[in-house]
Amino acid sequence: MKGVFTAKKKDGTMYYRASITYRRKHISLGGYDTMPAANAAYLEADRLLNQDRPSISQYQDSSPLPFEKWVILINFRDNGIYFGTPIYARPQFFYYYLSPVDVLKFDIDDLFYYSSRKIMKRGDHLFVADYGMQVNILNRYGIRSFAVAGKDYLFLNDDDTDFRHENIAVINRYQGVSEVTYRGRQRYRARINVPGYYVIGHYHSEIDAAIAYNKAIDVLKKRGVTKNYTPNYIDGLSPSVYADIYSRLKISDKILNYTALK
Repeated sequence: MKGVFTAKKKDGTMYYRASITYRRKHISLGGYDTMPAANAAYLEADRLLNQDRPSISQYQDSSPLPFEKWVILINFRDNGIYFGTPIYARPQFFYYYLSPVDVLKFDIDDLFYYSSRKIMKRGDHLFVADYGMQVNILNRYGIRSFAVAGKDYLFLNDDDTDFRHENIAVINRYQGVSEVTYRGRQRYRARINVPGYYVIGHYHSEIDAAIAYNKAIDVLKKRGVTKNYTPNYIDGLSPSVYADIYSRLKISDKILNYTALK
């Protein structure tokens, strides 16, 4: 059958691979248990690329092609660029299809990154595999992995599928840090859960509060606390500048004198 090739698994089991050539590119359509199933995938791909040319919204669960491949083929057909992930490009942005009804929007500047990284979803968390690690996509905006929407960051147009940079406002960039009114002035409060929340101090800048949080972690570990804290990463500071800030920052006596329960 056209577009179908026999292959063998490592255990010697025979299976069938489907593929199609379009615009001089050989495109694999996947492996199938039977020759008719592989041929059906080829015929569907041919229909997408050369015949009926349906849209992404016309996908049916009964299609012999997985939805991800459907999106990839239609994007290649319409935009002339082949991506290995379910992206549909527009002039200034692109869509990333997690499913027919779960669609994300990104700036075109992020196209290279997501064209080679598959977005996965676990609960409300979206992440990619990057150099063997699971990386939350919020990290690209300077947002902590378990930050809370509405508290630590905002979608300015209230669309939580729109990840264009202009649509995301970061409120709390660092762990344990929040902006508060303290003695009539705007300050950055650092606090830490030991268990039970302890205020580390109030500081003039967000970076000072973030470093104070790191200093509190170091003190608590010396005081016998074994909790696994995640320190704040401060981008753009040299080690010497970081050390100067770290040494001058004062933190609460309750932290300095804390005694871990045994």
